[in-house]
Amino acid sequence: MTELWELNAREQIRHTVWTYAIAGDSGRVEELAAQFTPDGVLEVHGKERAEGRAAIVAMLTRHAAAGAPPAGSAPFFIRHFVTNIAIQSLTPAEALGVAYFAVFTPEGPDHWGRYRDVYVPDGDRWLLKHRTARVDSSVDGGWYRRTFAAFA
Repeated sequence: MTELWELNAREQIRHTVWTYAIAGDSGRVEELAAQFTPDGVLEVHGKERAEGRAAIVAMLTRHAAAGAPPAGSAPFFIRHFVTNIAIQSLTPAEALGVAYFAVFTPEGPDHWGRYRDVYVPDGDRWLLKHRTARVDSSVDGGWYRRTFAAFA
């Protein structure tokens, strides 16, 4: 039988994953960064790494500007769809998780890949200690490629 703490931890982890995606898609980068521990790490595999909430906010703010479509373009949005959230190991002190993501913009699919996450308890929440986003592929001319052109 699954213990109550484990059920709570799994639900809190899902809440963190969903809040991260919705906050980011809404441009609320401070709220997204609040899904990390104060010293948490957000890493885009092979591209960039930010440590700490302020650095995560700065990185994501820079990305939004770098990937923005040209002035006068149709209204822009970005939507992250996260699925197959799997907790690979879970103790009262730490959880390791994986998930798939697909990102859409007004032009359609933009990029997709996998998250590798480390979660830790923080009060009544489970927060990201480290998230590595590994992009498996992306479309030519899309937001992701515009954003990370400097890292090519």
